[in-house]
Amino acid sequence: MPTKHHPHRGSMQFWPHARSRKHTARVQGWPIVNENSLLGFIGYKVGMTHLLLKEQNPKSPRAGMNVFTPVTVIECPPVKVYSIRLYEEDEDGFKIVSEIFSKKTDKELKRRTPASKKENKEEVVEFDKIMITIHTQPKNTGIGKKKPDVIEMGIGGKDNKDKLEYAKSILGKEVKLSEAIKEGEWLDAHSVTKGKGFCGTVKKFGVKRLQHKSEKKIRGIGTLGAWTTKKVQYTVAQPGKWGYHLRTEYNKQAIKIGSKPEDINIKGGFLRYGLVKNDYLLIHGSVPGAKKRPITLVKAIRPTSKAPKVEIMYTNQESQQWK
Repeated sequence: MPTKHHPHRGSMQFWPHARSRKHTARVQGWPIVNENSLLGFIGYKVGMTHLLLKEQNPKSPRAGMNVFTPVTVIECPPVKVYSIRLYEEDEDGFKIVSEIFSKKTDKELKRRTPASKKENKEEVVEFDKIMITIHTQPKNTGIGKKKPDVIEMGIGGKDNKDKLEYAKSILGKEVKLSEAIKEGEWLDAHSVTKGKGFCGTVKKFGVKRLQHKSEKKIRGIGTLGAWTTKKVQYTVAQPGKWGYHLRTEYNKQAIKIGSKPEDINIKGGFLRYGLVKNDYLLIHGSVPGAKKRPITLVKAIRPTSKAPKVEIMYTNQESQQWK
């Protein structure tokens, strides 16, 4: 007799399991900030290490003790502001009514999006939303890549007029990590996960293996569904490509922002990455994505509480040479 209770295999929280169209993560929601600054930053995932942080919660059993804390290292070279986009809202949503480009464009970016072929429309003043586009400078890192990653970034301000003035002041200029993100605040990490390739149902959905005497297959599902109606439901586990999905992890704390790479570099460099050469950011816990992948960090859109105080007691640099 079959078992009476058979829970559904595979999470339906993310559906469909579609592969990301772009290597860089898109951001659809932005927090409301009155201060003139970028609402996020973009960097490249280096790897993981650990710190010893002092437990600040007086009610914790480890109060006052040094706690082993895993952190993710993200290298964040300065980004450049490429253009200003002005949006107007209509029945179908937001559409671009004007885009102001910077006069100076990097050589690597010109090959991808030549600004000379586009027109500036600065006379358009009425708009409902303003965004800026920034691009990274991977040539300054050691990841062996020259093509910049271009993303759209939100900016903070009291109103649209204030945001426009701030956007014009940084157009075509470099923006450092410390100008956008502060130590100790909550961040949301947007990135594309690791690609797993073609996978079966056991790995992709976690279904049970069939009996060893089953016909045709063992690492598969027993049935695609009922005879009628002659249709396979979308909830049925089937093999296919797995991974390389766009995911967001909320409320990750920025532990430390450093400008001296020698404080974090280990002998021989990080495995599958190399040496950090620019400003870096230490994020509490793990971040989705493979090494050398661009990670979009945005100020938390739904912070749960006030960020706890961070006190770094020890950075185990020399003992990480085996990683």
